[in-house]
Amino acid sequence: MGEGKTAVQNVTKKLALEQKMKEVSLFVKVHRNGRWRSISLTHPATMEMVVMDSDLKTRIKSDLDNFLKPKQFYHRLGKVWKRSYLLYGSAGTGKSTFIAAVAKFLGYDINEINLHRITSDSNLKCLLLQTTNKSLLVVEDLYRYLGDKSTAVSLSGILNFMDGVISSCGEERVMIFTMNSKENIDASFLRPGRIDVHIYFPLCDFTAFKSLANSHLGLKDHKLFSRVEENFQIGATLSPAEIGGIMVSNRGSPTRSSKTVITALQGNLASRVGRRSSGSTSGRDSEELSDSSAVTKDGQNGVHPMKKIKNLYGLSRARSSRKASMKKLDMHMNERENSDLNTT
Repeated sequence: MGEGKTAVQNVTKKLALEQKMKEVSLFVKVHRNGRWRSISLTHPATMEMVVMDSDLKTRIKSDLDNFLKPKQFYHRLGKVWKRSYLLYGSAGTGKSTFIAAVAKFLGYDINEINLHRITSDSNLKCLLLQTTNKSLLVVEDLYRYLGDKSTAVSLSGILNFMDGVISSCGEERVMIFTMNSKENIDASFLRPGRIDVHIYFPLCDFTAFKSLANSHLGLKDHKLFSRVEENFQIGATLSPAEIGGIMVSNRGSPTRSSKTVITALQGNLASRVGRRSSGSTSGRDSEELSDSSAVTKDGQNGVHPMKKIKNLYGLSRARSSRKASMKKLDMHMNERENSDLNTT
């Protein structure tokens, strides 16, 4: 009896490994009335590359592994076999890398859904029905659609997409929604069942900086690190993308790289102090001070997490110009849905 159980477990592990090694594709709805267009996703990101608190990363990987349990587990509980994640935080904090890493970790294809290209609630339902099992459904910058009257999809249509009956027409799916901030978002959109796991992606702190220095430059310590830490301690902030970009550009000289980071941190702090003294805030400053989404002059925020991936593979239309938007990372689990994960 024990040998039979072990054999089943080995087969299950083998199937899970094969699934994770599967080639992942990115599906995008290019035209308003079109179907999915796909291309092979060769993004190199893995969960190991994600700059994140190690304990938090372990909990997320465990949550994803638990999700892959046989469907009988979910059916026994009367639950649809799906999982929903909310990623929120400023642009450049690693949400797009995380999405690609999750897709590679699970071996799931990504279906990126731009609600501005959906013509009606019925069109959204049809699009959902066209997705296959073992898919990762991504809606970037969810908050922009909730208050946008120009979007053809109604709020009711979005809610039904998230956890209505139509969302149960298919299994083994993961939904990921992104936004800059949860501030002023109606609680009905974030309740357990619609969103199972909330993951916050803040700007860099000194710990995240050291992680980036290790991965980008092979540095575990440097004589200038103390100056970098001092700037973080007095309130300077940069995103992981900004610091990573500096390190890539100066990867031949760790000293020059560290000095450039220090200069950038000092410039950021001076700019923020100047805006505060003049009584005005904008961009990321506004997000940090009020935890609300900062809007640029063209009404958009940062760079869409999925936009980076689409640009990389040439899937964005040329005329499109849409842009959206580690102190300690914080993952908020909805207790009703995640009691097995949130034990503290």
